[in-house]
Amino acid sequence: MNKKPRTWGYRLLAPILLAVFSLYYSPKVFGKGNIPKKGAVVVCSNHKHVLDQCLAALATHRPINYMAKSEYFKGRFAWFFKLTGCICVNRNGHDEDAKASANAVLSNGGALGIFPEGTRNKTDNLIGEFKYGAASLACKNEAMIVPVAVTGEYKFRSKTLCSRIGTPFSTKGMTVEQANNRLYNEIVKLINENLAEGYGTPEEFVRAKKASESATTA
Repeated sequence: MNKKPRTWGYRLLAPILLAVFSLYYSPKVFGKGNIPKKGAVVVCSNHKHVLDQCLAALATHRPINYMAKSEYFKGRFAWFFKLTGCICVNRNGHDEDAKASANAVLSNGGALGIFPEGTRNKTDNLIGEFKYGAASLACKNEAMIVPVAVTGEYKFRSKTLCSRIGTPFSTKGMTVEQANNRLYNEIVKLINENLAEGYGTPEEFVRAKKASESATTA
């Protein structure tokens, strides 16, 4: 059974919402040409804010079906997540329906959005530990993975909010572990590139310094 989520709502609302988002936050987006225009892709970003998906969406005209926790599908904004083609994920166990929907997106040559950390990073580390879902889906469908780094502060006319889209890489011939490790390292590299250009919060600079010192002494 084809469980591919709808995209018409995304195409209808995204131009308006992204325009408002851009006007309010004034984010910097680098690497806009790096998201393939067609074919199965998994767009993977570190996760720090509920609006992180908007930054990747600014880099492509393709609809991206994002996987979102089931809590977002309850309450007065549930219609929005359903209409824009988000995939409801029950994080309390292995959600086979969510997995089937994600596979349907990729098998139909679509773009799937996933935050490999599984939740927003509230640790003292630069990024959280990656779960294997994104890499597993990409490998199963031989999809390209697009790494994305988000840094900076979400505030009006932000001077630090930044998204950097990395070079997509093929998962063909990779194990899930190899794909996951490469994805992790690529996003760390992109985050450090953002910070090197001054795009980051004070906390992110502290975390990056801590990570660098740990790597040096290891």
